[in-house]
Amino acid sequence: AVTEHFSLNLTTTNLMFTTDLQTPDSRKFRSTGKIMKRYIDSLLQKSSIGPHFTGCNVTGFRSGRHGDDTKVDAVCSYKDNASLARFDRERLYQELSTMTNNVTQLGHYSLDRSSLYVNG
Repeated sequence: AVTEHFSLNLTTTNLMFTTDLQTPDSRKFRSTGKIMKRYIDSLLQKSSIGPHFTGCNVTGFRSGRHGDDTKVDAVCSYKDNASLARFDRERLYQELSTMTNNVTQLGHYSLDRSSLYVNG
């Protein structure tokens, strides 16, 4: 099986962006990244790619349009093999949308409804 990657992006509306979220070796980046990874991994394990899913890494946080918005970037991996029909990003988007209450909730984070993006 070959490891394939896809990006996942979303925007939280109740995580205030601060400059230390931009610094990968900061305590804030590491702790917030761990929490976000746990939420994202949990969702993807329940999705159609779940049996093939190998994990996500939060790669960055960026300032959103408003002061309380923080954009979250993650790179996720899965094992691609014959038993997985092709990676269907539209299907995965629909599943994640449903699992986040129409892109409004991820754990204790509120989401910008128009911010979910899955790129295979």
